Amino acid sequence: MQLHSNVVAELGSGIRRVAIFGTGLIGTSIGLALREGGFTGSILGWDPDPAALAAARARGGVDPAVVGEPDEDPFVCALAADLIVLAGPVFSIAEWLEQLAPVLSPSQLVTDVGSVKRFLVEQVGSLYNGEAQPSWLPGHPMAGKEQGGAAHAEASLFVDSTWLFTGANQDAPETLTQHPYAAEWLALVERFGARTVTLSPARHDLLCASISHLPQMVATAFAAMLQQQFSHEFAGKDNALMGMGGRALREMTRLGASPYSMWRDIALANEPAVAAAMLALEQELIHLRENLKTPELREMFVQANAFRVALSEADARRHA
Repeated sequence: MQLHSNVVAELGSGIRRVAIFGTGLIGTSIGLALREGGFTGSILGWDPDPAALAAARARGGVDPAVVGEPDEDPFVCALAADLIVLAGPVFSIAEWLEQLAPVLSPSQLVTDVGSVKRFLVEQVGSLYNGEAQPSWLPGHPMAGKEQGGAAHAEASLFVDSTWLFTGANQDAPETLTQHPYAAEWLALVERFGARTVTLSPARHDLLCASISHLPQMVATAFAAMLQQQFSHEFAGKDNALMGMGGRALREMTRLGASPYSMWRDIALANEPAVAAAMLALEQELIHLRENLKTPELREMFVQANAFRVALSEADARRHA
């Protein structure tokens, strides 16, 4: 795994038109961050839902429609861009990578924000980064919210986050494309306030299964359990039960509001790694349950406390 910092590229030296496919939370936030970071070129947008594209335009994440500019046809939009950002769910990213490969030129660069990388590389990696092929820079910003849509987009969404990048094939998994726009895109990402890290597709998926996908599944299971057990007591606007949990309940169930439409693709595409992470957690929960009355309970709290201290110290160093 390689960390990048102070990536040098002249802002706007080559990328003059960016096309964002998928104008939800992440796509619109990228557009807003581009403007906030000083990008002065065109930001085109396309979304299968015209209302989503209109919302992104209203927020300023995508340029207003102009007569004669690419708008409704996604292929016309892609062909007009120097850089195409695919910001939809994992399976839609795979579909667009496959459909765009035959029509794009070697001068164009595609990147994505998918939460799973090995699946994408196995499916479409051979269509990119070869002779006479367009280039692809797989990416994944470790940022987001439980609410989707352009209405919740922010230029600051990526500040103090990590933006992961991988190679586009399994033979040289940590070697990024040498396309001239790649260094410029990394520089723009760092202008967003993110730290860029390079790792292999397989390593990406294993790490994200534990540090990103598992927390979502835990929150979903916990919230679903509470819904099943106490839903009959939730009714009524004067319900006191929902206020009893306080901050702990709200923090532990916040991710329970995340949309199934996005996490369905992640669960299917990264199922082996997610299942392994869930099994490891199940074993820890069993161990915890079996030791509620033994000194081993203290040891587990010591380990958990040590992890939180290390995480807080790492955050403090990044913000120093």
